[in-house]
Amino acid sequence: MVSLRWRRPETASYPPTTEAAASGSETSVAFVTEGNLQYAVEKGQNNSGVSYQEVSGAPVETRSTLGYHVGPITIIFLNLSKMVGTGVYSTPASVLKGTGSVGLALIYWFIGFLMAASGLAVYLEYAAYFPNRSGSEVVYLEQAYPRPRYLFPITFAIQTVILSFSSSNAIVLAQYLYRINGHSPTAWELKGVAVAGYTVAYLMVAFNTRISFHISNGIGIVKLLTLIFVAITGLVVLGGHTRVEHPTANFHNAFESTTTTPYGITNALVKIVFSYAGYENAFNVVNEVKNPVRAIRTSGAISLFIVAVLYMLANIAYFAAVPKDQLVKSSQIAASLFFERVFGSSGAVRGLNFLIALSAFGNLIAVLLGQSRLIRECGRQGTLPFASFWVSTRPFGTPLGPYTLKWALTLVMILAPPAGDAFNFVVDLGNYPSSFFIFLMALGIYFVRYRRRKLGVPDLSSKEGGFKAWHIAVLFTIAVNLFTLIMPWYPPASGATGGDVSFWYATYVVTGIGILVACFIYYAAWVWILPHFGQYRIRHEKLVLEGGEVTHVLVKVPLHELEIWDQTHDAYGRQVNHQHTASSDEEGHSSEKLAHVGEK
Repeated sequence: MVSLRWRRPETASYPPTTEAAASGSETSVAFVTEGNLQYAVEKGQNNSGVSYQEVSGAPVETRSTLGYHVGPITIIFLNLSKMVGTGVYSTPASVLKGTGSVGLALIYWFIGFLMAASGLAVYLEYAAYFPNRSGSEVVYLEQAYPRPRYLFPITFAIQTVILSFSSSNAIVLAQYLYRINGHSPTAWELKGVAVAGYTVAYLMVAFNTRISFHISNGIGIVKLLTLIFVAITGLVVLGGHTRVEHPTANFHNAFESTTTTPYGITNALVKIVFSYAGYENAFNVVNEVKNPVRAIRTSGAISLFIVAVLYMLANIAYFAAVPKDQLVKSSQIAASLFFERVFGSSGAVRGLNFLIALSAFGNLIAVLLGQSRLIRECGRQGTLPFASFWVSTRPFGTPLGPYTLKWALTLVMILAPPAGDAFNFVVDLGNYPSSFFIFLMALGIYFVRYRRRKLGVPDLSSKEGGFKAWHIAVLFTIAVNLFTLIMPWYPPASGATGGDVSFWYATYVVTGIGILVACFIYYAAWVWILPHFGQYRIRHEKLVLEGGEVTHVLVKVPLHELEIWDQTHDAYGRQVNHQHTASSDEEGHSSEKLAHVGEK
């Protein structure tokens, strides 16, 4: 998958002075050195500060070729639409089954809010360091672990491509569409509607970026109003003003039957993580946001708080209307049972099921918008073949290549797994590698802080547009993700096939680890083994595509040309005139010069 080619001559101007790096023009870049690492000093056009990033990653796109269409309202609904997809309507039964009691299930939903808030703080600090880069984890792992060179860009790109599907939400969309008319679909009928629904979502975002965000915002408003309606209805049920008898029955002895089995509590936590996933979605479009840190800090916090409150109220509504034993058996249609218990089998229930289906559809839109940028950033690192396919925004001004990849892989994952197990398996499988990388990302923030202190860069916590996460938030994020990496190995009490799928309970764990191992093997082969026997080394080269998109590609440089290559190319891999090569002091390669730029 790595885009490797033999080097070719390229003309490029030598980077300007350090002072020019603060001007924000596309060619303005200076380089500074600390130990064996080189940093590019650049400023983008999204009103953010000067950034300092290690050069082996993707170069900064000073001007976003996707435009600047993301404002505060769009940030709120990008996050909200990804969080409020199918999780709160489909996972409460699994959470209740895993925890065993209503009381512990509600506590888990609150813990989910704390986890998301801590994670949001970690992402915000990274965004303050790299405010001109979209793609969230792609960028943050790349910069936290720059050595071994290209390791994290390659491994994260591979696992991102392999797991780049949204089949679980597409399946739930199909389930609720069938609930509208009361039809019980066959497995292939369910898959067919899921494929059609995802194809429609793909077509809606593929042709215009601005319209894509407007669609996301519009559906997000409907999703918010739907969840508010569920929450208010639940309070009415609790007050005894509906046809539901004994609405407080599930809250008597709320902690009765609480389970402490490792598998149960871990599986419940995985479902909670899935339900809150999306609080970070806006970080995938950071370079399309003006004053990104300030905007996401405010709007991101608002969206998370709204969702957390409504999640708690929605679960209380379910527990008030649906008997506990019936809810546990409900699989992925808890909200539909809630509507039937409250409103009967009237036309209102069909309408409400349509709103839930629309919520799932909105999630597909929000995920497409966010993850397409993440995949595009993988392409800009040079780790994927055919750079123009991933990076180009032509012909519609949208990341059409990443959109198309997600559409194709989602179709495969809808059609391939058994219909009954597809939702739970896909949710669990996507969580395991994600927990591994978020664990490393949270840990890596301390490495980034350490390197910035060595470079003499001012602390961002005291600057406008800056942010520094609390230690307790970082440590909590590390601990939670470490927990979700270790605990899934514990078997369920009912045996190896007693999990939430019909096959071996830890299949998703082994599959997730297998993907990670395959990524590392692939990296070793392409960057170390093959170059050793092929008598070449890997270098990155900066390219500017026809539409102004900026990307790296990884190139093969024969050993006998390696010294000349390093002498005639700058840190970004652009060819320079040898006579313009200056000493490190003249280029601003000292920490003193770097600190000077940071003060500008």
